Amino acid sequence: MTDEQTAAADAGAVPTEDPRPDGLRRADSLVIVNTGDGKGKSSSAFGMMIRALARDWNVAVVQFVKSGNWKVGEEKIGRQLGVDWHAFGDGFTWDSDNLDDDRAHAAEGWATAVEIMNAGEHELVIFDELTYLSSFGWVDIAEIVGPIAARPRHVNVIVTGRDAAPELIDLADTVTEMRDVKHAYNAGIRAMRGLDY
Repeated sequence: MTDEQTAAADAGAVPTEDPRPDGLRRADSLVIVNTGDGKGKSSSAFGMMIRALARDWNVAVVQFVKSGNWKVGEEKIGRQLGVDWHAFGDGFTWDSDNLDDDRAHAAEGWATAVEIMNAGEHELVIFDELTYLSSFGWVDIAEIVGPIAARPRHVNVIVTGRDAAPELIDLADTVTEMRDVKHAYNAGIRAMRGLDY
């Protein structure tokens, strides 16, 4: 968008010029990162999961940190639609009895995630909450960025989680930062089944 188009949009004017850049081209695949302190990072990724399934893509989801015992709605519908779903989380770290076990579990999960991605059987692989592995110091960021960069050319990757490392942001084709403007949880309202999980 040109400066004039941005100013017009900010002023509430209807854009009349095509905002698309010249020279658009197709890519073999994309890396998308949804980060930030706001709600919707995983929800956005699972919306893209549905879109990919509607295009007859094979999809895999690998979840970190989130417990496989939570039985979230997106996992239920994903499995029903044929998503290859893996959960390597033990839940919230503040509930953990042994963070060393959590670290080992995360490393095992990442090794499996890399195998799934490198197998090339999926057009889309979602690494939900992956950013925490590096921000917690459980997996070095180079061990995350390297395999994603070297993935099979047709495999699209979506990474979610707060505090995405600069190296991951640099690698990504699209980065969206969700910003927390207001959240019901901060007003003391529990997560709601059907909306939050």
